[in-house]
Amino acid sequence: MKTKRFSGWSLLVTALLSLLLTLALAFGALWALIGPEGLSMAEAMVLINARFVGDHDIGKAADAAMDGLITGLGDRWSYYVDAKGYENLKNSKDNAYVGIGVTVSYPEGEEGLYVEAVAENGPAAAAGLRPGDTILAVGEVRLAGEDRSRGTELIQGEAGTQVELLLRGGGGEERTVSVTRGRVEEHPVSYALLADGTGLITIQNFNSRCADEAIAAVDALREQGAERLVFDVRNNGGGFLDELTRLLDYLLPEGPIFRSQTKAGRETVVSSDAGCVEMPMAVLVNENTYSAAELFAAELQEWDWGEVVGVQTFGKGFSQQTFPLLNGGAVNLSTAKYFTGQGNCLIGVGLTPDRVVELDEEQAAKLRARILDPAEDPQLQAAIAAA
Repeated sequence: MKTKRFSGWSLLVTALLSLLLTLALAFGALWALIGPEGLSMAEAMVLINARFVGDHDIGKAADAAMDGLITGLGDRWSYYVDAKGYENLKNSKDNAYVGIGVTVSYPEGEEGLYVEAVAENGPAAAAGLRPGDTILAVGEVRLAGEDRSRGTELIQGEAGTQVELLLRGGGGEERTVSVTRGRVEEHPVSYALLADGTGLITIQNFNSRCADEAIAAVDALREQGAERLVFDVRNNGGGFLDELTRLLDYLLPEGPIFRSQTKAGRETVVSSDAGCVEMPMAVLVNENTYSAAELFAAELQEWDWGEVVGVQTFGKGFSQQTFPLLNGGAVNLSTAKYFTGQGNCLIGVGLTPDRVVELDEEQAAKLRARILDPAEDPQLQAAIAAA
């Protein structure tokens, strides 16, 4: 006769103890990962879903809470975007998006959106929009007061649809145009061979295709007989590390060109090979030269490979990663400090030009609109003299 080794009650008690132990371990792991603050946020979500009686949009509330959490870090480079914002962010990093192809600003004390630049061959250019125009209304909505902040949202839409814009030209005349939205592919790099033999390479950002286009520009200008190169990274907000290091590797001789350090102290060093471009160079910078653009100029200066001309840069020194979330949004978070190849940090200091040259307000506005004539650009002329 056989007897049971374990009774039913023993098995039940064992199962319950195992469950409690698993829950305790899971709670401990959560406590270690997110702390009491994170658990409290989860508690609040449970309470809202279970007990709150008012009409509400839980998705909108969660977006606001997430935005507040990241903003509360006090880091201007870290931010939260909802699902629509994340899609726009991915498009901007691809240098492509669906829209009309304009860059706008919000002049203080005025109505409307000021058109800083118009993408070449984009829908807005085809409809006759020009830098210096002001978008006064989108459809029936006048862009004044609170509605002004909705301007870019109203202009956006699906490819193939039309949007009607009321414009005021630089001379004060008003006109209405209809623009068909479409896919706009922006070239991050443009170049020209100036009459004096200077190859001018303007880099708008270091996002997708930047390195390929910049390298192709250097090659083309050298074939055309350029005697010197001037890189313009004014108003360049940066971009991808890979794009930066590929371009630096192409230009600079063998040695370290970038360093970074994570929160855990792990250091990464990126080095250039022996191949390089040996010809006179200069780089144009201003107060809106950030991130990869700032480091690009710093490396050419550090290697004594090119003169830096302009005004003091901002001084950014954190690199970011974008983390997609389950709700379709994403968190862009500073995850590492970066340094020049020689280990210099620019945080809060910025890059000091070899030659300090300023623009007046009119020249700066024309530069933002990409219509500043090279002959009327004192920073460019100083860079040409320095190269």
